[in-house]
Amino acid sequence: MTFPEALEQKKSAIDRLIEEHLRKEEGYASLLIEAVNYSLRVGGKRIRPILLTEANRLFAGEVMPEAGTLAVALEMIHTYSLVHDDLPAMDNDALRRGHPTTHAKYGEAMGILAGDALLNEAVEVAFSAVLSAEDNERTCKAAAMLFNKAGIGGMVGGQSADVLAEKRNEFIEEEKLNFIYENKTQALIEASVMCGAMLAPKASKEDVRALGRAASCIGMAFQIRDDILDVTGDEKSLGKPIGSDERNGKSTYVTFAGEEGAKKRIRELTDEACGIVSRYTGEDDFLIELFRFLAIRDI
Repeated sequence: MTFPEALEQKKSAIDRLIEEHLRKEEGYASLLIEAVNYSLRVGGKRIRPILLTEANRLFAGEVMPEAGTLAVALEMIHTYSLVHDDLPAMDNDALRRGHPTTHAKYGEAMGILAGDALLNEAVEVAFSAVLSAEDNERTCKAAAMLFNKAGIGGMVGGQSADVLAEKRNEFIEEEKLNFIYENKTQALIEASVMCGAMLAPKASKEDVRALGRAASCIGMAFQIRDDILDVTGDEKSLGKPIGSDERNGKSTYVTFAGEEGAKKRIRELTDEACGIVSRYTGEDDFLIELFRFLAIRDI
């Protein structure tokens, strides 16, 4: 099986898990439920939940049920962040993944509520994983780590620094840019890999830390690649407008290092990440192929 075929197969498995957790679109809140379901169904490549399940498979041999459930919660967190990120008060984007953004389709108020609902659904789904797991304590710790990296100490904290700098129209120095990337993008990718490993009884604390470092590298590489794509990408393929960073006067890694310097940094980070994972898998594992795909992707 080729890597694209394997990736599509794993994406389909995550899609099926997500469908199992969608509410029926009925009752007085039916429009909100429809907006939530729409937001999840127009999802992208499901990279973060795949990272979680693959890290879990690495140490458990197969994907544990609680890993699949937490992968759904993770995708709900990621999706809510995108729904809110697209709002007029933030990036004001009308298109994502080639489809109307949630607020563009359902209105701003429903977009806000859909994001709120998705975060709450993520909590409920994570609790269901904890309650049904054989090892409640291990699963609880993994879920706690996931929400920690999604909150003020991670994704939301990074987003707040980014939004504030943009609203003030201030130049973001390199140190602050690294903080934003490490939290806004990198933290949730770290959580994906670390959460999957933490669930497996065979994974030691040292293993989890090692996988966390690999995820940290690939998370930064992923964001730098995003910066490059905003300059060189194809709008039709990306499913969203390009050039927005330059139009908004926004600092990116390309601003400081240039396109070639950014590409060099991606290679360094990816090599480090793959080197760590190869200690556990060898050179031909799907997880390593996925890391390399994230670093060179065109979408």
